[in-house]
Amino acid sequence: MTASKKKNAPPNWRHYNFTTAGPVDDYLYSMLPKRDSVLVEMENYASEHDIPIVGPAVASVLQQLALTIHARTVFELGSAIGYSTIWWAQAVGENGRVIYTDSDTKNAERARGYFSRAGVSKQITLQVGDALEVLSEQKEQFDIIFNDVDKDDYPRVLHLVAPRLRKGGLFITDNVLWSGRVAEKNPDSTTKAILEFNRKLYDAKDFYTTIVPIRDGLAVALKK
Repeated sequence: MTASKKKNAPPNWRHYNFTTAGPVDDYLYSMLPKRDSVLVEMENYASEHDIPIVGPAVASVLQQLALTIHARTVFELGSAIGYSTIWWAQAVGENGRVIYTDSDTKNAERARGYFSRAGVSKQITLQVGDALEVLSEQKEQFDIIFNDVDKDDYPRVLHLVAPRLRKGGLFITDNVLWSGRVAEKNPDSTTKAILEFNRKLYDAKDFYTTIVPIRDGLAVALKK
């Protein structure tokens, strides 16, 4: 099975109201700074074609975290059309590097066009294929590893991350609250995979972890 963002995806960010519902959700999005035209176009395309992206509220958090630790290298597990990739690339700057991964060649080609128009192609390396396999082949350590692959694959991710993340680096995972299904008494198999991942991440001695309840839940783990 390839690792991408299509399977087991939550509702698109525009239609998602779990952790910050109704008026509060509207207020949070109204406070966001204006995005450039490429990002807005990507947001509209994702909404129209039901492609899951993190959305601008989460993307702003990701970019802020990258800037906080002065990240220069980011590995992204599951990139779809490259929305979050652009935010990472802007954060790492012209001398930084972001590795994009997705199993869908059409996603990759669309992403390539967006990267060019956003002026960040220089910082981004595109890898088409199984994201976990691509990560397993990496010999270097990254400042940030961002996990947004198929949710059933989440338990497989953790053991690959620690050796490939520098001390003081961040391992960040999207969708860890899974539309609130993590609190259900009879979770389905996908939810069980997320629950297993969350527990193992919190129990991992190599990481100091917090779940930020924004949108669908963002796990932020600092490597000790």
